[in-house]
Amino acid sequence: MLKAADVMSEVVTIRGSATVADAVKLMREKGVHALIVDRRHDQDAHGIITETDVVYKVTAYGKDTKRVRVCDVMTKPCVVVDPNLGVEYVARLFANTGIHQAPVIHGELLGIISIRDILTKGDFVEVPKATVLDQRIQAAIERARAICAEKGVTSSECAVAWDEVEELQAEASHQRAEKLFDTKTAFEVYCEENPDALEARIYDS
Repeated sequence: MLKAADVMSEVVTIRGSATVADAVKLMREKGVHALIVDRRHDQDAHGIITETDVVYKVTAYGKDTKRVRVCDVMTKPCVVVDPNLGVEYVARLFANTGIHQAPVIHGELLGIISIRDILTKGDFVEVPKATVLDQRIQAAIERARAICAEKGVTSSECAVAWDEVEELQAEASHQRAEKLFDTKTAFEVYCEENPDALEARIYDS
């Protein structure tokens, strides 16, 4: 699955003291929809100014873009994305926060990721996350059943194998925004066939 680093775009920065007119000019020149605002020092947070900020906070009120500063309309601190975050989770982050773009940061500013990047560079059409997870779950279930058949349903190896299955099912449940307890887990189904298997999940402290 693709990560934020795989689809992010080159980032363009601007000073907070620059005017909105400067920001609009830079956006037009670079063909971007947002600019990341430079930090003033190492402990400072990154900010962001978007085309929406300009239109909603400046244009809508007839303000002179040459007299309004970037720092007056930017969002700071802004939501940031780790480069290793899966694209589907970036999409979920955007959906939950209502933002359209965010800087990609890991120690330093690496790039910017936007809804457009996800749409045009993502592989969610060819490789849907849900489908990949379903395949991994089925493979893990088959592996767990094989291990339990070989090592015994009360073995620690059997328990660990089902732990992996349930972790994958929990991830799939979260991805679909469903409650895991609404349906039986694969381990619960297995325990109906092999009641003794439940004993293997009682770990020594």
